[in-house]
Amino acid sequence: MIGNILKDKPTRLFVIFSAFFVANALIAECIGGKIFSLEKLFGMAPFHFSLFGEKDLAVNLTCGVMLWPLEFVITDIVNEYYGPKAVRRISYTAVALIAYAFLMFYIAIKLPPADFWISSGVSSGVPDMPSAFTSIFGQGMWIILGSLVAFLVSQIIDVTVFHKIKKITGEKKVWLRATGSTIISQLFDSFIVLFIAFKLGKDWSWQLVFAICLVNYAYKFTMAIILTPLIYLVEKLIERYVGHDVAKRMKLAAMGQETDGFENIPTAG
Repeated sequence: MIGNILKDKPTRLFVIFSAFFVANALIAECIGGKIFSLEKLFGMAPFHFSLFGEKDLAVNLTCGVMLWPLEFVITDIVNEYYGPKAVRRISYTAVALIAYAFLMFYIAIKLPPADFWISSGVSSGVPDMPSAFTSIFGQGMWIILGSLVAFLVSQIIDVTVFHKIKKITGEKKVWLRATGSTIISQLFDSFIVLFIAFKLGKDWSWQLVFAICLVNYAYKFTMAIILTPLIYLVEKLIERYVGHDVAKRMKLAAMGQETDGFENIPTAG
């Protein structure tokens, strides 16, 4: 039975997309603790601008933002070929596994360290390995909660907007539904994570929340535009892999897919 499942090209693609989606989300969460300067990345000095009365701001972003735009590309591709049920399924799976990962991080932090390990990083400039380990993997609970809620809500918004646009445009204007759904969903994502993690968790001022939100959203908005051609490329690769007729039937099934499983998705050996 498993052999037949893995020989089915649409199913095989869904497994690949799901695995990449979950792994990408988990990696983004793990590396999100590092903040980098976008200006310095391009060899420029920090801008030091003002927004909503907050002064001396710069384009500082978490490393996680490098990967999150790819999540929304995968979301749009899965939405296009497998429908909203499939998107919700991989989103819930990702949230559950990220929560599980952070639980394991927490347990690992609380385990008593071996005596030799505590100072094992001295030669590398890390005098206290337990503190270093905790600082990397021990993100605050408010940040974890904000990130998970923002991710889940933005995914639901993305899939809803995507299909509403597709019902209007049909098979045309892939760029509009892909970019439009991402732009709208990322506005909510940017605000929710900052509101929960820093307004509720650290009592930031509303001005600072909105200022940082606008900076983050500007980056995500720009990346949504830049990555639009990638969606066309992936669609071409999918059509080449499964065949034009199967790809077309997958899209039609995705539009009417309201049942669990892959009953409406055609097979191709």
